[in-house]
Amino acid sequence: MRKRELPNAGFTPTTNFRAFMELPDQAAWYVVHTRPKCEHLAAGMMSGLSGVETYCPRIKFQRNTRRGKVWFIEALFPSYFFARFVPRESLRAVRHSQNVIRVVDFGGQMSHVPDAVIRMIQEEMDGLNVKEIQVGVKVGDVVELTEGPMRGLKGIVNSIHSGEERVRILLEFLGRESLVEVPKAQLLTEHTPRQSLGSR
Repeated sequence: MRKRELPNAGFTPTTNFRAFMELPDQAAWYVVHTRPKCEHLAAGMMSGLSGVETYCPRIKFQRNTRRGKVWFIEALFPSYFFARFVPRESLRAVRHSQNVIRVVDFGGQMSHVPDAVIRMIQEEMDGLNVKEIQVGVKVGDVVELTEGPMRGLKGIVNSIHSGEERVRILLEFLGRESLVEVPKAQLLTEHTPRQSLGSR
């Protein structure tokens, strides 16, 4: 696919020339802030700009909900992705790309993301743009029952049995504590898929 031609960095004779000259003139990774749920779309549009590379890692996971099991695909970093470009050449085009709110800076100074950090994230993602994550439960987790007569009640995981398919939880009901064994598929965990990725 042919790359779109990149406009100039947006500096005219009336613009502060000093500010322009202070922009980095070497390619580096930067964090881009997007509109909610638009990370992948924004990264895809921006990747069409000449001289700009984007990286938007996403995770796919199945979660027990009150409607049953549902598949989700979300950005690893909600409302953010990474873009590699030369600020002096491409900052204006990046800032004005579709669904972009801003390029993250600190005190007005652009701060790049080291290549080593990007490589670390890519390794954590096993080199995939979309990685499937298993959101499990472990002893001590607070969980909520999503099916049956005790639906909506919360308890603490006491033990896991039968290849982790059945879980024994401690419930408090009508002032009494009881141990109940239920299928893992009926539990809604407070764990996030991002926590599961980081704890591999």
